Amino acid sequence: MKTNVQIVQHLRPGGIETMALDLHDYFQQQGHESYIISLEGDIESALAAWPRLNRHGRNIIFLNKPDKFSVAFLGKLIRVLKDLRTTVLHTHHIGPLLYGGLAAQFVRPAVHIHTEHDAWHLENRHHRNLQKWLLRIARPVLVADAEAVAQAMRKFLKPRNLTVIRNGIDTTRFVLGNRTDARASLGLPQDKKIIGCSGRLELLKGQALLIQALTYLPDTVHVALAGIGSCEAALRDECRQLGLSDRVHFLGRIDDMPLFYQALDCFCLPSYKEGMPLSPLEAQSCGIPAIVTDVGGSRESLCTDTGSLIPAGNAMAIVDKVQQILARPLAHSPRAFVQEHGGIDHMASEYSRLHP
Repeated sequence: MKTNVQIVQHLRPGGIETMALDLHDYFQQQGHESYIISLEGDIESALAAWPRLNRHGRNIIFLNKPDKFSVAFLGKLIRVLKDLRTTVLHTHHIGPLLYGGLAAQFVRPAVHIHTEHDAWHLENRHHRNLQKWLLRIARPVLVADAEAVAQAMRKFLKPRNLTVIRNGIDTTRFVLGNRTDARASLGLPQDKKIIGCSGRLELLKGQALLIQALTYLPDTVHVALAGIGSCEAALRDECRQLGLSDRVHFLGRIDDMPLFYQALDCFCLPSYKEGMPLSPLEAQSCGIPAIVTDVGGSRESLCTDTGSLIPAGNAMAIVDKVQQILARPLAHSPRAFVQEHGGIDHMASEYSRLHP
């Protein structure tokens, strides 16, 4: 029996972490032993921040990594991987590659897979040089989660072999729903058009741009934000200054994300940086048209028949596309696109092909 062990930097709500949990669920359903190791944090704090983790019990391990590189911590990780009898090691992003790649030299799993989820950090020379060094030592099976990420990796890292496996979502969970019921559950107005955005409330996610765009849209259009983050206070303050407090709904962390998407008229991801985002796939799987900025692999997540691609940092482009989407009924649902191109089963089966 295979023992799959994924290593992530931390386990809090986010795209990489959601993907890791979905893969974990898939491999368990296939009858394999599966674990996720979070380098940072502790179980109590993680469960409080993300109730979804409650159902995974002993299969999620938190190591509470110190801030600086620690040989003692590396030894702790090696012992954990050996105790789990790891056969398939899967690291996500540069921090887990550092510790996981070094640990793999002592544990010797049958295969070490490393997935790069964005490549914009490689523009930093220190990151780039560190990653090159780690790849030479660890020699993992290298995966990019989008063609755009792969192109940047080829430019900066020049890997000999690189596989592209696009992120996928659980289309049996993200389904069509009743908009009236969803809005009632979330306390959103029934008589408004609602643009939704989900993700951490951080500068790079661009929620401030969406709020700016709202000033050019009619009063009948509102914005709903799902997520928490360090920019929440600043975003709320901006809404007050612009007189938009009654038109921007801060919903905080939402555990039932399909319900959030089902409440919307359209979805907008105005990010300045991305890898291969999951949220547009989730929204479209719920039948909601999406607007995404043309950064990273975002365009690869978009149904071009129903969605819109816009340049980053352009509030008026958001205004234009929102008006177009709200002015016409959808000819067909974007759900079919996600079922064909963005499902978890396809992603997981592609990863399974890399296993021994």
